Formats: sequence, C-alpha cells, structure tokens
Amino acid sequence: MDVFSRTFLPAAAETGLAVQTASRHMPIFRRCVGSGDATVLVTRCSRPERPVGEYLLLLTHRRLVVTRQSRVLHRLRLHLNAELRELSDVTWSPDPRLPGVELAATAIDGVRERFLIRTQHPKQVWQLDTLLHHAFRTRLRTPRERLVATIGDLSAGPRAGAPRPVVVH
Repeated sequence: MDVFSRTFLPAAAETGLAVQTASRHMPIFRRCVGSGDATVLVTRCSRPERPVGEYLLLLTHRRLVVTRQSRVLHRLRLHLNAELRELSDVTWSPDPRLPGVELAATAIDGVRERFLIRTQHPKQVWQLDTLLHHAFRTRLRTPRERLVATIGDLSAGPRAGAPRPVVVH
C-alpha cells in the first residue's frame, strides 16, 4: 500500500468524513496526487460566494485538490488541482465563533478561490489553523544555503586554490 492510500482514510476519519464519501471521491484524488504524497487534510468545505453544491478538499504536502459534487445528480467533478507552490496570496481566517476557517488562495490562472471549512468544535479551529500554517507558511520561507559536501581539509583556513565547500541554494 502506498503512502497516499495509507494516509487518506485516517485523515478523512479525523475530520468526521464518512468512509463512503471519501471512497467516492478517491478516484479523482488518485489521478491528481502521487502515490508517495501523504495526506494532510481531507474535509468537506463550501464556497461562500456559491453555496450550491458540496465540495471536498484534499491537502497533501505538495497539492491542494478540491472536488465538487452536484446536488441533483451527485456527479463528481474536479474543481481545483494545484501544486502548493503554484498558489499565491494564500490566507486563512480562523473563527472559533462559526466554528470554522475560511481559506483563500489565488490559483496559477489568476482566479481567487475561497473555501469555508466548518469544524465541529472550536478547538478544531486552532488545530486546523496550525495545520494550514505548517502546510503553507513553512514552504514560503526563503531557502537557506546548506552544506552538501566538503572537499579537502578546511581547518588550515582559506588559501588560494584551496578546495571550497559545495553550497546548494
């Protein structure tokens, strides 16, 4: 069993999503997400500007995928499929009074997407806030130089023509 399969159903159960609902959306998610990508969050959501239709949001370490199910015929469609690095101006507003979190991001095509994720308890709002912070803010940090390998002995100090460390940006 691959990483995605091992992490998808437990993440769905954590948010109270029925196994049948998660399994129904699984084929679409499977086409969008790699087998080695771990699921961070699977939850129902809605769109504040379009209350008709049900949406299911999948967040992995690399992608954000949202599916839509029509109310009348219950047809599933892909609404959004984007790598996290392709999203810009990602914001979220936790509100324990709702309780819920509004997530907004601009997709690569310039369309501003907004989703309202409702939670059952106010405590879950802060858990969701922490999860989104980890998924989006940690990836936005500027890459630091890291030492990959050293060639030769640098203890004598730098000298002309001496080997230098290999640095990756």
